[in-house]
Amino acid sequence: MSASVQTSRRGLLLKLGVALNAIAATLLGIPLIGYVVAAFYKSKEVPSWISLGAVSHFPAGETRLATYRNPFTRPWDGDTAQIPCWVRHIQGEKFQVFAINCTHLGCPVRWFPGSHLFMCPCHGGVFYEDGTRASGPPPRGLFEYEYKIDNGNLLVLGGHLPTLATPLSARCREKELIQIETRAKSSGDKSC
Repeated sequence: MSASVQTSRRGLLLKLGVALNAIAATLLGIPLIGYVVAAFYKSKEVPSWISLGAVSHFPAGETRLATYRNPFTRPWDGDTAQIPCWVRHIQGEKFQVFAINCTHLGCPVRWFPGSHLFMCPCHGGVFYEDGTRASGPPPRGLFEYEYKIDNGNLLVLGGHLPTLATPLSARCREKELIQIETRAKSSGDKSC
């Protein structure tokens, strides 16, 4: 056998190592390139109004769990495309629609009608029925969705999760300021 045809063990392992490194680089590179391209791509998805059902499904003075389908789903989303929210019907056409997530670490809160409290099972966060923080580690009250009533249906602005980064309507901004002032007064803070 000639030396050019015969492959040494060292040469074989070197070629195998280069091939495995190329495969690993490709597997890591494709998602990274996709992430960089997506960062420069301007999404055309804008929040849209989604029906939670007829206003008559939410009796005055009660809080009920409702779900809507996220308008920006992918075929593989499955049940995760169903977004739950708590709907509180105050009276008439006054509602509050809360995100189900605790403002501490995002665990789903539960509504307890007997005590009129939302409670988080993960770390003991408690919220009053109007969504304001009652006790525990959450730094603020529950996040609220924008809502409107159209032809007897309750609609929420879906396609985004309400957070501190979400622009607030004048109604929500006013509520936030009242919560901050109330906390400052109860803590004896004279700086506000």
